[in-house]
Amino acid sequence: MRKTGLTAALAVAMVFGAQVAMAQTVMIEDGKTVKIDYTLTVEGEVIDSSEGKAPLEYMQGASQIIPGLEKQLAGLKAGDKKTVTVAAADAYGEVNPAMFQEIPLTAFPPEVTPEEGMLIPLQGQDGRPLPAIVSEVKADTVVLNFNHPLAGKDLTFDVQVVEVH
Repeated sequence: MRKTGLTAALAVAMVFGAQVAMAQTVMIEDGKTVKIDYTLTVEGEVIDSSEGKAPLEYMQGASQIIPGLEKQLAGLKAGDKKTVTVAAADAYGEVNPAMFQEIPLTAFPPEVTPEEGMLIPLQGQDGRPLPAIVSEVKADTVVLNFNHPLAGKDLTFDVQVVEVH
């Protein structure tokens, strides 16, 4: 009787031990919820970071983060660190010339003097934010760029996987 009880206890311990070991080796794959700490740099300049904030949480395969980053995180586990460079085409895309629009300078309120690089917060017809960046100021017109500010740029992420479940 004593031998059977010991064998059963050992079997239970082995099953639970296997489950603990499995939990530590869960890899990032479609359908898994992932938490990462990251620092994003573009051309050597820090653009965004989770430092001092909660880790970024997303579901792998649900297109909640840029495709190039999601693809390169697949297969990593909690505790893994990786530097990932994402080409512009796999991030916010290349700069699209069709996303530039020239408008009359008179379309701006008199108290606003457009300057190159200025962010102009506009609204789309659906009421959603539609930011534009002043690309060029001419004598009578202003060229607005409606591309994402990171379009055409390669992105570098320093990532640490915090949790995968």
